[in-house]
Amino acid sequence: MKNRTTRYVQLSLTTLGFVGLLVALNAIPGSATPPIGQTSTVVARGTNMSDGTLPIKQGSQVVVVMVHTVPGGSSGWHSHPGGAIVVLQQGQTTLYRSVGKQCDVTTYVAGQSFIERPGEVQDAVNTGSTMVIGYAIFPGVPVGGSPRIDQPDPGTCPGL
Repeated sequence: MKNRTTRYVQLSLTTLGFVGLLVALNAIPGSATPPIGQTSTVVARGTNMSDGTLPIKQGSQVVVVMVHTVPGGSSGWHSHPGGAIVVLQQGQTTLYRSVGKQCDVTTYVAGQSFIERPGEVQDAVNTGSTMVIGYAIFPGVPVGGSPRIDQPDPGTCPGL
């Protein structure tokens, strides 16, 4: 009987801890940096049903979006639960990545593509003079979930 009571107390405390964590995590998006001058349209969304060689969990979704960013616009600081594969059709974008306590900066132009790793915090800025049009494929998205997670400015790239 004592083991049952102990187990019940442990389960209750664990549940309470998870509820507290959920409340704390939901409070973070208030400090997130939103996109400026950028829109994205979901082009397609499908649930991964294969046992393919890419490390995508079966049952998760793959989401495809078309992104338009005006000159000077940005994605805002964000990450992706399963990463992203981005292809630029038009324009120029500079990707600022927060890597530890440093800022990694790379500029991509039309016809180039790049990969954003799962959980990596970045901000993509249209540093050109024309509209950026790009396509992003987000593998490993929880079913019905967002392929994007807004993040607060990490402070590693001054001036953004």
